[in-house]
Amino acid sequence: MTTTAPEATAAQVPAGTVPADFWFDPLCPWAWMTSRWMLEVEKVRPVSVRWHVMSLAVLNEDKLDTLPESYATFLRDAWGPVRVVTAARELHGDEVVGPLYTALGTRFHNQALPRDRETIVAALTEVGLPESLADYADSDAYDTQLRASHKEGIDKVGQDVGTPVIAVPGSDGEQIAFFGPVVTPAPKGEEAAKLWDGTLMVASIPGFYEIKRTRTQGPIFD
Repeated sequence: MTTTAPEATAAQVPAGTVPADFWFDPLCPWAWMTSRWMLEVEKVRPVSVRWHVMSLAVLNEDKLDTLPESYATFLRDAWGPVRVVTAARELHGDEVVGPLYTALGTRFHNQALPRDRETIVAALTEVGLPESLADYADSDAYDTQLRASHKEGIDKVGQDVGTPVIAVPGSDGEQIAFFGPVVTPAPKGEEAAKLWDGTLMVASIPGFYEIKRTRTQGPIFD
């Protein structure tokens, strides 16, 4: 069991692949879309994703009084799932994070199931983890580790963005990090490869910060 968020190291990925560190909040639908794209990228580029938690609740905890009540309620509910993923990582290792995220995200987003204990237990059971981990949804036992992982990701891109954050090695050995991309539906095949190549190209330019246009539709879940 670890007590702090580990630094990303290339030794954690298979030889011949590029590590892509991905920070997510399980309840964010846009991070979910991007994560499904990254699974496609792994198929078409020599990339291996390493999953880390960040938290919209932590990111916005000082802003709750100024946010619409509907979003403030969403943020309060967001503590539970990310705490469960953090506890699973601390007690069962890094390798359970990706599968558990997929099991949770499929239920929360694709299936629109309630974000409650029953749904969390079903996800835990699917990936072979003990249902007792669901108890950590209401526990701050691993909040120090959760906050450390969140800080590691958000420090790479700044406080004025959200989830997901992706970081990859640059040509000089330093990590290139960025928020997003925000995309729907998740590209597949060659389209996934093109978006990956283009994202890395613009993110690698010193001083490049943003391309953006108004969203005209919500997440399209397969």
